[in-house]
Amino acid sequence: MHPLLLSALIQIESYGNDQAKGRHGELGALQIKPILVRDVNRIMGTHYAHTQVTNRTISLFIANAYLAHYGKHLSDESLARIWQGGPKAISRSSSRAYGRRVMRELERRTVKQSFTVASSTQSTNQPIK
Repeated sequence: MHPLLLSALIQIESYGNDQAKGRHGELGALQIKPILVRDVNRIMGTHYAHTQVTNRTISLFIANAYLAHYGKHLSDESLARIWQGGPKAISRSSSRAYGRRVMRELERRTVKQSFTVASSTQSTNQPIK
């Protein structure tokens, strides 16, 4: 999984709002549903409550666990589709647009990070006058 994938998902899902509430019971920056928390609790043997997903650290743990379990050896776009529609989403055409949207955001973030790294490298390589 690309290190910035969860960051791209957060941007798409809530624009980074840890207190976001969806129309269908989703909570937090990653808009996590109660069934996903129950699924991760079953997989990982944890005991998280759905209300805890407004904590960014907990929501990232849950997202990583979920995607690692259901997304072994899958592309980032497929992982995004699973995030939106569950483990069977990659077989549904309805999740393609979401996957592409996340990939555009991921590309934007990757380019921005590359530019930031290049800029900071240039400024640190300047001779001292």
